[in-house]
Amino acid sequence: MHFGKCKGYGSYPILALALFLAPAAVWAQSTADQQTPQTTEPQPQTQTQPQAPSQRAEVLRQAQQRVNARRKMRVEQIIQDTYTHKYEVYGGGGYLRFSPGSTLQHMNEASWNAGFTDYLAGKLGVTADFRGYYGTAYTYINEFQVFQPSISQYTFMGGPQMRFVEKQHWAVSANALVGFGHGNFGTGTGGLPPTLIGLYPDSTVFNLSIGAPIDYNLGPTFAVRLTPNYLMSDYGSQIQNNLGFNAGVVWRFGRQ
Repeated sequence: MHFGKCKGYGSYPILALALFLAPAAVWAQSTADQQTPQTTEPQPQTQTQPQAPSQRAEVLRQAQQRVNARRKMRVEQIIQDTYTHKYEVYGGGGYLRFSPGSTLQHMNEASWNAGFTDYLAGKLGVTADFRGYYGTAYTYINEFQVFQPSISQYTFMGGPQMRFVEKQHWAVSANALVGFGHGNFGTGTGGLPPTLIGLYPDSTVFNLSIGAPIDYNLGPTFAVRLTPNYLMSDYGSQIQNNLGFNAGVVWRFGRQ
C-alpha cells in the first residue's frame, strides 16, 4: 500500500515536465513555420506581344482602304442622286457682243434667258431655250439726229444637249440649238426706218447657238450655271457672229 502511494507520487514530476515541454514544442513549431519561406505557385500572366512595324503599317493601310472605300461609296451616291433627274429648268441673265448694223460698231447687250431640258436617255437630253437681248446702238452723226437708239432681239431655239462630265461638285455639258430670232431695231428711232441710220431692218431670222453649260452643284437638285456661248444670226442677209455668256441657276427634278 505504501509502495503504491510512492509510485503515484513519482508520476507527478513526470506529468509536470510534460506540461512544461508541450507549450515549448508548440512555440518552436510556430517559429519554424514563420522562418520557413512559403512558396506560392506563380500565376500565369497574359502579356500582349508588341506588334512589329510592318504589322502596324498593314493595319493602318487596311484602315485607310476602308475609309477610302466608304468615301468613294458616299461620293458615288451623291453623283447618282444628282444626275438621275430627268428634267432641268434654268434661268438667269447674260451678255452678248452684237453688231446692230453692217457699218456700225459692235455694242453690248444685256440679256435674260430661260430654258428647259428633258434627259431622254442618260446624259443625252433635249433643250428648249428662250432669250431676250437689250442694248443701245451707237450710230454715226446723221441728219435725222438719232444717235443712240435702243434695240432688242429675242431668240427661240431648241436642240440636243449632252453632259460630258459628271462630278460631285462639277458638271460640264454642250448643246447645239437652232431656231429663229426676232430683232426690233426701229423701236428707239421715233418711227424712223432703222435702215436710214445704218441699223438692220426689223425682221425674223434664223439663229444658231452653241454653248457649254458649266454647273457648280449646291446640292443634288440645285446648281449655279455659267454658259459661254456663240450666237449666229443673219439680220440684213448678213451673218453676225456674236459671242457672249449666260449665268444663272438650275433646278433639277423628276428623279428617275
